Amino acid sequence: MHVPDGFIDAPVSIAAGAVAVAGVGVALRGARRELDDRTAPLAGLTAAFVFAAQMLNFPVASGTSGHLLGGTLAAILVGPYTGVLCVSVVLLMQALLFADGGLTALGVNITTMALVTVVAGYGLFRLLLRVLPKSRASVSGAAFAAAVVSVPAAAVAFTLIYAAGGTADVSIGKVAAAMIGVHVLIGIGEALITAVTVSSVLAVRPDLVHGARGLMKPLELRTAGRDAAEPEPSRA
Repeated sequence: MHVPDGFIDAPVSIAAGAVAVAGVGVALRGARRELDDRTAPLAGLTAAFVFAAQMLNFPVASGTSGHLLGGTLAAILVGPYTGVLCVSVVLLMQALLFADGGLTALGVNITTMALVTVVAGYGLFRLLLRVLPKSRASVSGAAFAAAVVSVPAAAVAFTLIYAAGGTADVSIGKVAAAMIGVHVLIGIGEALITAVTVSSVLAVRPDLVHGARGLMKPLELRTAGRDAAEPEPSRA
């Protein structure tokens, strides 16, 4: 889904850049409440995982490509604000180091792949948790559904941007069919990865999953030494 330079005209690219700057600015302020000594390392690991996942590209049409996005996964693990920052940093590094997505189109890419995926995915995730039982299975199921929706949501956002300022000689109908259709399938794959990853982290460190805070009881470590050290009850 990385948009190359020149694929969207200058006025729309500038407008998308303004949206991206505003979104990242809000995320920078919000991330202060989400990050601490425990979650900061996880944010780095999440960004690295998203970076690796986005290197798997699936050609779509007219210079565009589809791939795993990771916005919903990042938001669930480290919070929506930090999730936006993780994906935005990944997109910036890919544009600078690998020419994966154009610098003039960076605002478009951040808007579609960072902002839209986090807002759509994490919003649906929190909504589902309000009605589902408080269990690990519910969290994993909500993560799956949220990831499925977030990927085609990003494709829809790109299609709207292309309709407003696309420069390629391809009809909006063809672009919509190619982008949305392929990304529905990609969304299923991303949903599986998201659900498995969230479930795995919940199994060992539920306290690190931002989206499940207050829903899951933290693991308790009990040792034989501690039990043995407890005084025996007195007998009359």
